[in-house]
Amino acid sequence: MSEEPKALKLLRLGWTPLALLVCLVALVALCAAFGSDQLQVAMAEMLIRLSVVVGIYIFAGNSGILSFGHIGFMCIGAYAAAWATCDPQWKQLMLTGLPLFLQQNRYPMVVAVLGGGALAGAVALAFGIVITRLSGIAASIATFAFLVVVNSIYANWDSVTAGTSSMVGVPTIVGPWIALAFAAVAVILAYLFQISGFGLMLRASRDDEAAAASSGIDVRRVRLAAFTLSGFVVGAAGGVYAHFLGILTTDVFYLDLTFITIAMLIVGGVGSLSGAVVGVVFITLVTEVFRAGEAGFSIGGLSLNLPRGAQEIGLGVLMALVLIFRPDGVMGGRELPFPFRKNAPTAPIAVADIKGTEPI
Repeated sequence: MSEEPKALKLLRLGWTPLALLVCLVALVALCAAFGSDQLQVAMAEMLIRLSVVVGIYIFAGNSGILSFGHIGFMCIGAYAAAWATCDPQWKQLMLTGLPLFLQQNRYPMVVAVLGGGALAGAVALAFGIVITRLSGIAASIATFAFLVVVNSIYANWDSVTAGTSSMVGVPTIVGPWIALAFAAVAVILAYLFQISGFGLMLRASRDDEAAAASSGIDVRRVRLAAFTLSGFVVGAAGGVYAHFLGILTTDVFYLDLTFITIAMLIVGGVGSLSGAVVGVVFITLVTEVFRAGEAGFSIGGLSLNLPRGAQEIGLGVLMALVLIFRPDGVMGGRELPFPFRKNAPTAPIAVADIKGTEPI
């Protein structure tokens, strides 16, 4: 049997992120060419949420521990980025508790986003030392407690976050293409971690923690690495979100956003990167349909509109149906199939198999 060409091997190995990013670029290009301003705003928000969901997947998908607290990291990253880019005069008047290098200066958005991600990653590292001692539902509840703590601190730290008031003056410079660039980085980071030694060891601990530990895998260490990277990605996404909104309040980063991001991950499928991306696109489409229904539409001259709250009801019903008929999500825990499989040799490339994905 002839050996498979090296170019095809590389294509096979990188097929998942490549296919996902090509699809996302096509969506953004179509939106830019034919979409309204409202549709482009919805596209940018979808891509930011995609970065968040992919960040959550880095930890939850590989460890099997569902986190309800990652929006806390998003909050940390968003406020950190806003501190770096909002008007210095406003900061000196309202945010007197900030250090002088933040009060008196304004930094580029990329620096602000990376700084927000770094701060969120550092907090994730500190909190992860505790959370990685736990497993299962205990760990999930602990992450939710973290979300509550972060929300309470930021809602009452008036001299640093403006408390329950709005933090204004953040430049609104994020559109679909900028959001796509950050989403692409998140997808690539998630895939590189997934196929790395840390990712493979973490998936082994997810499948059988006792067997993984007996094989010499330091379960706590690989969980901590995933939790820290996950916090960084979600925190950076929060920085991008701050420059999408322009105005920050602590209520934005609490239960509503937690629910929608978890719903996206579960509906798409926690077990694969493709599932995380597909879940975001699918839930966004459903949400926009219900939003248009609530705003009202006409059929044959008859005006109709859905009652308020239809979005939440629709998402709840959708999640229930997915869990009943597709317990592993829309993607069933698998990555996008490689289209040239028929021409591939019967022996797989020497990359360890990852449960929940197609053999590479």
